[in-house]
Amino acid sequence: MLSISDFSEMCCLSPQTLRFYHSEGLLVPAAVDEQTGYRSYTFDQIERAMLITVLRGTGMSVKLVRRALDEPDTANALLQQHTLEMQRQREAQDEAIRDARELLTSWPEARVHHVPEMTVVSKLVPGPSAGPDEYDWDQADTAMSATVREVIETVRSCGAVVSGTPWRAPAIETVEQKTRNLTTTGPHWLVKVPVTANEDTLAALPGDVEVQTFEARTELSIFVPGRSSMAKYGSALSRLIAHPLDDAFIDFSRIRQVLHDDGVETAVAICRLDEADVAG
Repeated sequence: MLSISDFSEMCCLSPQTLRFYHSEGLLVPAAVDEQTGYRSYTFDQIERAMLITVLRGTGMSVKLVRRALDEPDTANALLQQHTLEMQRQREAQDEAIRDARELLTSWPEARVHHVPEMTVVSKLVPGPSAGPDEYDWDQADTAMSATVREVIETVRSCGAVVSGTPWRAPAIETVEQKTRNLTTTGPHWLVKVPVTANEDTLAALPGDVEVQTFEARTELSIFVPGRSSMAKYGSALSRLIAHPLDDAFIDFSRIRQVLHDDGVETAVAICRLDEADVAG
């Protein structure tokens, strides 16, 4: 039998770690003295300790390691599942590092630019199944990307050409959309895909999409790298609001978010005060 001290040295596991593994049922001593509480181990347990160390080194939780050891037939599948999760985490960390580097190097600045008139194909994005007190931006982005792909495939199959970067806009173009937009299930967004096509091609598009004319306008926009989040969205709005404009104001009812490959550009229409007076 090996004392906990000797077993600790042989396995390169601290006594504290061995006590923790014992409490978690991961590595139970061969014997525990009832009077002193001293733990003793056998040489046979060194192999299990080594395997635990290897699996824990992959980042697997104690619970997952215990399951892999208790159910050897599922160990490879559990390791594969854990590997995929670790890859997703590393990809997210790499993306966060790129975003941080870009933000620290050059903080995004708002810019004024002209957007020409264009023909767009619009489609509602299915609303996320978020709870009443949260909005899942990752889930929304996944649904958004899927809808953009669907629209692009649809227009191309009908012979139209995608002529610009897609964007999303709040689903508030009709009374029904405005009502449903206020619910947790939505839908909350519309995707818009700029296209070039003749009238016959546009007429051949299916009924679940709508052909619209996006009117030319001057915009104030700001690009924020990386995935969407409420914090990034709020930061973009804050920068847009703070940007000085001469004899003009921004119209948030005509907000859109251009979906670039490396981030999101939030844009709002600029209205000149003299134009607003004429319209009124």
